[in-house]
Amino acid sequence: MNRKTFIFSKNSRFLTSLFHTISVSVAALLIFVIAAPLASALFEFLTYSMTKPMRMGDVFFAVKLSLMTATIASFLAIITALPVSWLLARKKIPGKIVIDTILDLPLVISPIALGAMLLLFFKTAPGEFIEELFGPFVFEVKGIILAQFVVIIGLAIRMIKSIFMEIDPEYETIARTLGVSEAGAFFKVSLPMAKSGIGSAFIMVWARALGEFGATVTLAGAMPLKTSTIPVAIYLSYGVADISSMMALILLAVIIAFIMLISMRALGSAKLKQVS
Repeated sequence: MNRKTFIFSKNSRFLTSLFHTISVSVAALLIFVIAAPLASALFEFLTYSMTKPMRMGDVFFAVKLSLMTATIASFLAIITALPVSWLLARKKIPGKIVIDTILDLPLVISPIALGAMLLLFFKTAPGEFIEELFGPFVFEVKGIILAQFVVIIGLAIRMIKSIFMEIDPEYETIARTLGVSEAGAFFKVSLPMAKSGIGSAFIMVWARALGEFGATVTLAGAMPLKTSTIPVAIYLSYGVADISSMMALILLAVIIAFIMLISMRALGSAKLKQVS
């Protein structure tokens, strides 16, 4: 080994070691940034719950309402996103870029702005007609579901579209040559192959719906024991300095989010095992 090669090898080992040190340090810093507030929330909850009991009725109502509305909104979003995502992934349609862009708007527009637009829509003739058919949405539970749906539908479409794009369309072509209709190929071939990914997409949009605040509070309001989802209830508890209830809701939200993320990763691992 000549001197130049030795110096290069030594520098390479030093840079690798430096890179590893920086990576571990940044990872440790990020874990601290996330874990420290969680630990503080737990400490504050234990401290305040001993001196000032939480309002259990408000907490349980918020959890029950959030679980119900997030589940309904996510189910509707996935059902709606399935045919739209397949169409965008498989077909060449006129104005596809424009359609894609419009469907992406809920991902980039502020949730409060989305809620305000929905609120204004129900002041128009078409909005009033819809309320005559399905009942009021403004300051109602149906408004929560609608607000969550509008916020998560773009995410649902993006995720499911990417899933269908990963599936070789040749499978559908082979099914068509065997006499299966296009709809049959979708339900019998593409949909079963995408089920793990769709499950992960459902968990992701459900978690996003559960944490939705801006559009919900703008359209459905912040009424205790009526439209108070977990984020809204946290906001209301903060406003009246009810620290015990606020911390209990925060910790419950963290626990639910943790369970959902673990479930999503489990589905992802199962999908990888199926592929291998």
